[in-house]
Amino acid sequence: MSDDPTLGIELTPEHPIPAVVERGVRAEKAGYDTAFVSCHYNNRDPFAALSRLADETEELRLGPGVANPYEMHPVTLAAKTATVAELSEGRAVFGIGPGDPSTLRNLGLEDERGLRSVLEAFKVAQRVWDGERVSHDGTFEAQNAGVNFDVPGEIPVYVGGEGPHMCRMAGKHADGLLFNGSHPDDVAWARARVEEGIAERPDGGDAENDGDSGDDGDSGDDGNIDTADFELLAYASVSIDSDREAAREAARPPVAFIASGAAPPVLDRHGIDASLADDIGKKISAGAFSEAFDLVTPAMIDAFSMAGTPDTVADRMAAVFEHADGVVVGSPLGPNPDEAITLAADATRRARSHRSR
Repeated sequence: MSDDPTLGIELTPEHPIPAVVERGVRAEKAGYDTAFVSCHYNNRDPFAALSRLADETEELRLGPGVANPYEMHPVTLAAKTATVAELSEGRAVFGIGPGDPSTLRNLGLEDERGLRSVLEAFKVAQRVWDGERVSHDGTFEAQNAGVNFDVPGEIPVYVGGEGPHMCRMAGKHADGLLFNGSHPDDVAWARARVEEGIAERPDGGDAENDGDSGDDGDSGDDGNIDTADFELLAYASVSIDSDREAAREAARPPVAFIASGAAPPVLDRHGIDASLADDIGKKISAGAFSEAFDLVTPAMIDAFSMAGTPDTVADRMAAVFEHADGVVVGSPLGPNPDEAITLAADATRRARSHRSR
């Protein structure tokens, strides 16, 4: 694990694009390394925000976090990310995962979610970024597809997910994992799955079968990825404020989405009623957001967010850093998001110092 944990931020285009860009600029000044712009069909276009951020920032790494390969053809998704790389002069990152089941259900795409489609999408994207014309016949089709411009720099791939096979696949094939978790017990579990995948990294040629997850669809050589550079990032719901109760109340909306999509073993680990989590998901899909948020329990907030005062959040981050290479400070940030950007950066620095002692 890195001696100096990565600090990323999730920017959500549920807010107007100028506000998203302003927060990205604020984050860069506060010391954040990476900004992931969240991808949901019912929000503003993440790539519109990323293009503006590329122009307004100088060092911040930028990318979708996380995109899915169902709402948009994977080659088109690769081209859009390559455009971010060009605009930012090589600062692009690529967050890709199976997507949020509650929102994909609205588009009739919930049953499309799976490991193989995510893996195939970023494998093809890597070939496109390398300048290849790609033909592919798998979970999606492409015939002699590519981009008509050179893509600057390397674009690291971060797989977004929390299931055992997705975590293991990320360790085996990707540059990092964006683990949707805020609790040290969950992150420790994810670290073990990632290490299993890293141990299976191919030395070259075709990868071996990924066991009970099915054929991983690999058709290339992963031997050029330095496993020492692999990053497990806790993609955490953070709500930080000097007012503890205000911070916890602000955490309800993202915690509702997280709880509704959590796997049964995760719910069991934290003693959360699976039927209640399912009810939350149904209300989200129906657009009854306030009702869904009202069903969130204190146990869900404790399990699925870092919510509270700066001291509380710093302590939780320090515990997470025992297992993760960094954290992505995710929605809602806090009841005052602009202030929370600075508070979370300060909490991260304190957590880093705790770990170094």
